[in-house]
Amino acid sequence: MTQRTFDQFFKNPRTWKEDLIAVGGDFSVERLLYAYTHGIFPWSEDPVRWYCLDPRAIFDLQRVHFSKTVQRKVKQGKFRISFNEAFPIVMQGCSYREKDNTWITPGFIEGYAELHRLGWAHSVEVWNSENVLVGGVYGVAIGKFFAGESMFSFESDAGKVGLYHLFEKLRTSGFELFDTQQLNHVTWQLGAYEIPKLSYLDRLERALGDSQPWVIPT
Repeated sequence: MTQRTFDQFFKNPRTWKEDLIAVGGDFSVERLLYAYTHGIFPWSEDPVRWYCLDPRAIFDLQRVHFSKTVQRKVKQGKFRISFNEAFPIVMQGCSYREKDNTWITPGFIEGYAELHRLGWAHSVEVWNSENVLVGGVYGVAIGKFFAGESMFSFESDAGKVGLYHLFEKLRTSGFELFDTQQLNHVTWQLGAYEIPKLSYLDRLERALGDSQPWVIPT
């Protein structure tokens, strides 16, 4: 599909007053990249609903607040950390809900796995001493912009330890914007905060820069 087709499919977030931007479409790489570079993200599959929230929740990469417990586990090396070793499995871990329905349905996993294959989506894996995946984080990186999609923990603080290492890599790479979409109790505790949608879109435009995939520093 062409840029013009997507321009017609998605409402312009700068002028459209509602959070819901569009309904329908698919999880093609072209559509997802257009969405993320315009401040839009999908939140359901059947049908696909696309949003640009006002206000928008973000992290300041220099002011993330990890508890002393999490920092101690990082220093102790309690977990082995890897990047991009098990992207679909991390998404499956994030999709697990003991009682509630999940928005990370098979179409999401297939679409984002293709984004990952092409270098636009990344995962952090957290492994315990028995080499079992017990936590993880995944998201989309374009230019100096990172959209954090979801996190899971099957052992206490495992996901937060993964997020700690993700922030370290993003800071090393000079990232300028970390989007967490909407505040919840966990992200609020970690230091996320809300800004107006138009301020978010201005910051997004600056962070995208030349819009290259992220090469994670070793």
